Amino acid sequence: MNDYYQTLEVDKGASDADIKKAYRRLALKYHPDRNPGDTAAEDKFKEINEAYACLSDPQKRANYDQFGTAEGAGAGFGFGGFGDFGSNFGDIFEDVFGNIFGDFSGRRRTRPTKGQDLRYDLEINLKEAVFGIDKQIKIPRWENCTTCQGTGARPGKGPTVCSTCKGTGQTRLQQGFFTIARTCGTCGGAGKIITDPCTACRGQGRLRKERTVTLKVPAGVDTGIRLKVTGEGEAGSHGGPYGDLYVVVHVAPHPFFKRKDNDLLCEVPISFVQASLGGEVEVPTLEGNEHIKIPAGTPSGKVFHLRGKGVPKLGGYGKGDQFVSVFIDVPKKLSQRQKELLREFAEISGDEVSKGFMDKLKDMFHNHSEQKEAK
Repeated sequence: MNDYYQTLEVDKGASDADIKKAYRRLALKYHPDRNPGDTAAEDKFKEINEAYACLSDPQKRANYDQFGTAEGAGAGFGFGGFGDFGSNFGDIFEDVFGNIFGDFSGRRRTRPTKGQDLRYDLEINLKEAVFGIDKQIKIPRWENCTTCQGTGARPGKGPTVCSTCKGTGQTRLQQGFFTIARTCGTCGGAGKIITDPCTACRGQGRLRKERTVTLKVPAGVDTGIRLKVTGEGEAGSHGGPYGDLYVVVHVAPHPFFKRKDNDLLCEVPISFVQASLGGEVEVPTLEGNEHIKIPAGTPSGKVFHLRGKGVPKLGGYGKGDQFVSVFIDVPKKLSQRQKELLREFAEISGDEVSKGFMDKLKDMFHNHSEQKEAK
């Protein structure tokens, strides 16, 4: 008799979870459905199921550990040692694997199945993302045939019971002391076959169509946001519900604004005169133009703050802000009179900016030299 622990490739002190995990791995590896015609794999499959039937039962495992049999002292091991193992094997296997290879209880595998989910990539502009919009999108998908109501059979005819599996959706194969159920190859597990198919869908029960869906894009969405539209995916099979539609949003870049979370950033040019003397400039926002005051002596890069002119918070309250960075627009072409005035300005100011910068530069190098000598 094989050592059950060696058969399952576990130690004698292995936990119930470890035993179950080992059984699952080996049963998947040696299952007859994965090894058709391989008698060695079939024998190995029987051995691991025999071992698991003993070690998964606390009382039988205790007896096996003490006496070397599942039933205790004096009991030889055979089919009687497991009592009704053959009839209970389906329950053991299904407890570990569910219906992965077929249903041992005799129920049909085929049941209503939800349709596949669909993905749609939607590109919108920044204004649509900020304020929200209703979009109509066209989705190609499989839909239930309205002629046969999804049955695949000609109206009034209907499917007939499969003669191979007698409507169970499965065929059974006797292997030693247990039975393995497999999906019926004639009906594909449906339990019924279509002898007179629907002419509209040619027996498929579904048709490829293009559906127009109205999508409500909420205010504040950003690139990567996924919107779910329930029931707008593929049609289900065997009367199952439709899948869902997932719309992934992509916001196109804007030529003027940049978005950072719920804030909007932009740059606005001002003239040298405005920067020096101050003034007022008009700034675009997504809600219309706004005016901001430029104080005298404003440097290039100064940032001004427009509260509440940003992006609404998705699913919440409030809005972000708009930040306006100004830069001095230096003219590339000057008239003769403008050049004269700038030269006159430079003479009057004495190039104070340049002199001040050079003085700071000299101080920096002087201090650096002193520190180097000190070292």
